[in-house]
Amino acid sequence: MLKMSEKQKRFDNPKVVITDYDFGNVDTEREILEQVGAQVIALQSKSEDDLFEVAKDCAAMINQYAMVGKRTIAEMKKCEVIARYGVGVDIVDVEAATQKNILVTNVQDYCTEEVADHAIALWLTLARKLPDYDRATHKGIWQWQSGKPVYRLRGRTMGIVSFGKIGQAIAERAKAFGVNIVTYDPFQTNEFVERLGAKLVSKEKLLASSDYVLMQAPMSPETKHFLSDAEFEKMKPGAIVVNTGRGPTIDNKALYRALTEGHIAAAGLDDPEEEPAKRANWTPDDNPIFTLPNVLVTPHAAYYSEESIMAARVTAATQVAKVLTKQKPDYPVNGDKLKQN
Repeated sequence: MLKMSEKQKRFDNPKVVITDYDFGNVDTEREILEQVGAQVIALQSKSEDDLFEVAKDCAAMINQYAMVGKRTIAEMKKCEVIARYGVGVDIVDVEAATQKNILVTNVQDYCTEEVADHAIALWLTLARKLPDYDRATHKGIWQWQSGKPVYRLRGRTMGIVSFGKIGQAIAERAKAFGVNIVTYDPFQTNEFVERLGAKLVSKEKLLASSDYVLMQAPMSPETKHFLSDAEFEKMKPGAIVVNTGRGPTIDNKALYRALTEGHIAAAGLDDPEEEPAKRANWTPDDNPIFTLPNVLVTPHAAYYSEESIMAARVTAATQVAKVLTKQKPDYPVNGDKLKQN
């Protein structure tokens, strides 16, 4: 936990708004922030409209799934920092925050191991046809053919989209199974990727050569529907798709078509395109992906372990405490663009 000296503590009781959370309570955050004299207000916002009033006099906001957009930021009169509970900041209007000289922070490196493990678990489960075998045995069918066809992993090709820390961790794990690793990442160099035992290729080459496509792409205008009809058509027949990145990077309607037409063998998604956690009301009936037996969907749980959740909470609250006490935060997103007071 962050320890503050008496000099660093603020006594004007700055208001810190936690827009939403799904981990039971905010006791951890409260303990950290009350050390610096802050008062914590915890909400369960699913709409920006819920934030306009509290935005007017808050000194900080921490958000998990709730959008902190331009309209909310326009209401802010005292805010010094907006802190994300995770890595991605696409649900914060960073440009609007920068224009109002509000720092945005995130949490980095807290779930690399968990997401990489989850991606490998989804891949192996689908490649070894475990759901097929499980359904068959529960019906009293005891035949190895109930999962047919199952192919040997060794010697096949895994394509990893985005080769940041998580992509690299996925590759490290996958190499133990003897697959060849190719990756598409416009921000990496050939030399760096080759040092890690992978090969940097174009998007087209990755799609055409990969038996397994593992998506770990962040959300941006460029990555929305990174995989859609045209991309699925370019993939190998029988390819397996796993997405432990952001849901909207895969066009779910196009994926449904590719799966039902038999071109793609199976898919494992840690989040569907509509990202249910960000919706006030959601039902799987709205997405036909959920009707398919060759699709595994987990509830945006790839990042989860008891340890990673606690790390995210402590780190996000600590960023706020540091900013409120004029200390340098660990993970500034737009710090280099702010006016220095």
